[in-house]
Amino acid sequence: MGKNRDVIIACDFASAEATYAFLDKFTEEKPFVKIGMELFYAEGPAIVREIKKRGHKIFLDLKLHDIPNTVKKAMRVLSNLDVDICNLHAGGSVDMMKAAIEGLTREDGTRPLLIAVTMLTSIDQTRMENDLWISKELPEVVMHYASNAKLAGLDGVVCSPLEAGKVHEVCGDEFLTVTPGIRFADGADGDQQRVTTPAKAKEIGSDFIVVGRPITAAEDPVAAYRRCVADFVG
Repeated sequence: MGKNRDVIIACDFASAEATYAFLDKFTEEKPFVKIGMELFYAEGPAIVREIKKRGHKIFLDLKLHDIPNTVKKAMRVLSNLDVDICNLHAGGSVDMMKAAIEGLTREDGTRPLLIAVTMLTSIDQTRMENDLWISKELPEVVMHYASNAKLAGLDGVVCSPLEAGKVHEVCGDEFLTVTPGIRFADGADGDQQRVTTPAKAKEIGSDFIVVGRPITAAEDPVAAYRRCVADFVG
């Protein structure tokens, strides 16, 4: 995969039936989709294989975070699924991220893109200090985690769109920024704290935006998706 921008739809549904009903609305496009914990835990690897078979690119969003050996073995299993992106938590250490790449890399040397979650977009400075006992400034923590991910050999990070430009300054233009926390200017923020619009995310420097409810809960999901693409990809 190259550096082309794309919109990833977060298919945060509870069942395969609901997911297929949603994807069947797209008769002209094959959107890039995110499969997260809820759907994967409900349906298992079969949902990944079926959506891939339908022609969609897949971001498998399981956010692995464990000791290096456990993550390595888990990534070895995930490498057998034909996904395009998978992820883990940068907070698990550089050694864990290096082990993840080792496990994810197939015998022929190929692997999906691997990105690290820096700080969840539901976390703000107050929550980080009070709940996590991290007293540094949040942007400083995000850049440190991003730098560790690059050091470990990862392809990019998940970060707030507000931080994407700075991540590129610190880690280089080729280091991918995958950014949730996207809302239309006329929409609600939901449980996200660090949010922006598709157009602003493009301006700041996001490479991929992950969009959930503004598309999946829209009265016309296809129109909402096309609006995102027009604003972000152009």
